[in-house]
Amino acid sequence: MAPSRRGFLGGAALAAGAFFMPASLAAQEGPKQGGTLRYGMNDGSQQDTLEPGSWSTVMCGAAFNGALCNNLVELLPDGSLAGDLAESWEGAEGATRWTFILRKGVKFHDGRPFTAEDARQSLLHHMGEESTSGALAIVGQIADIAVEGEDRLVVTLSQGNADFPYLLSDYHLSIFPAKDGGGIDWESGIGTGAFRLESFEPGIAVRLVRNPDYHKPGLPHFDAVEFINIPDSTARLNALLTGEVDVIEDVDIRNVALIEGNQGFKVHRTPSLRHLTFDMNCSVAPFDNPAVRKALKLAIDREDIIAKVFLGEGEAGNDNPVAPIMPLWAETPPPHRYDPEAARALLAEAGIEGLTVDLSTAESAFPGAIEAAVLFREHAAKAGITVNVVQEADDGYWDNVWLKKPFNASDWYGRVTLDWLFATSYTSDSPWNNTGFHNARFDELHGLAQAESDEAVRRAQYAEMQQILHDEGGVITVAFVSWRLAMTENIGHAETGGILPADNHRCAERWWRSDV
Repeated sequence: MAPSRRGFLGGAALAAGAFFMPASLAAQEGPKQGGTLRYGMNDGSQQDTLEPGSWSTVMCGAAFNGALCNNLVELLPDGSLAGDLAESWEGAEGATRWTFILRKGVKFHDGRPFTAEDARQSLLHHMGEESTSGALAIVGQIADIAVEGEDRLVVTLSQGNADFPYLLSDYHLSIFPAKDGGGIDWESGIGTGAFRLESFEPGIAVRLVRNPDYHKPGLPHFDAVEFINIPDSTARLNALLTGEVDVIEDVDIRNVALIEGNQGFKVHRTPSLRHLTFDMNCSVAPFDNPAVRKALKLAIDREDIIAKVFLGEGEAGNDNPVAPIMPLWAETPPPHRYDPEAARALLAEAGIEGLTVDLSTAESAFPGAIEAAVLFREHAAKAGITVNVVQEADDGYWDNVWLKKPFNASDWYGRVTLDWLFATSYTSDSPWNNTGFHNARFDELHGLAQAESDEAVRRAQYAEMQQILHDEGGVITVAFVSWRLAMTENIGHAETGGILPADNHRCAERWWRSDV
């Protein structure tokens, strides 16, 4: 997120190195200046806006958080934390008081100097009782934000959190100019990032041009970047092969051999925390019945889905959203393997006959989501369960289905710390609680673990939380998968980060063309 970066994070920052891999196919030459990056995305929405609290798509994350704006801190490809608009930071008073020393000489795209008040208002923007920001779980810990002098921002938390600097890398917490009288000017699309906004058509494309006054020497390498929404996987592949784009997101596994067999193209995989799920809302019938949730977890054949939909590229989940490569991951017995007879018996014992559920999905939910849902329907039928697969519209899926329909397909990036993961999606007050999960013991453990300094005690607390999710939660973890991109050989890159897609959203800033 000097001691100020790693000292308070202990083993978490070190172990985070498991989240990346060397870019073995990257261009051998060093970075070159010039050219345009055209990136084919799969999840842009007509509901996308420049308002940072609403960002939920890779398109917004890569274009706005990763190219247009900066945070106080940034995630490096190896999972460690570095300063961005903050040069350094230090925790005190039991990790309840954090002082950030801000970088001098940074300018917004319109020439305004970056100040501590801009940072303060950018955090305050996500706070308040009426906030629906995706960063609400993070800023909800803040008791006070103060400006000291020209270059110091002091954040006081309601209770200690040794991971707090890491949390400020959240992609919603981009810095925008402060308005006179309070608030931030997000509407104008002015940031401090490596690129300036030239055009934005929601659900269609974003174009940005190089910021010649960027505060990082030698960056960016491209003259311009374009993020183009192409939801259909076949259309994305054709756009790559015909030269309309240089990179495509979420390559269909069935097309990998075709791409690798074409000279001038490459497929790049980055291990990640990404997990693909079917989420049940525990507060809505019939999913409010624990027997129904458990039966559905036993009525899905994850190995069959991984073999047929992902062609073996994936690891079966066990209804615990924590990736095994994460620090403080814990085993959660028993394994939820496909057992239709056990699922049928559970429902019979609960007096439930003829269970029928609607599962909302779309190809934009995750690659292969529709095919996976159809296989789930076949698996569940053997347990006497009817799963109606409801194919929703790709555009607007994350606005109209996710967090709204009681049983839906979801694509989760994961978070670099367990505190962050649970506070975002599983505590009772989390803003992205897609499973409607409310468990008093889980919430209690979360508060205790957040401030716990004894690693053994913290490990035990997090292990119990993971077991609670496995036993009682509404998440059916289908698989953990890597990020899989396809690109032309002339796109150069070094190590790529896998905590977030698109090189931790920083592809525009970090990559280059080798043919300019």
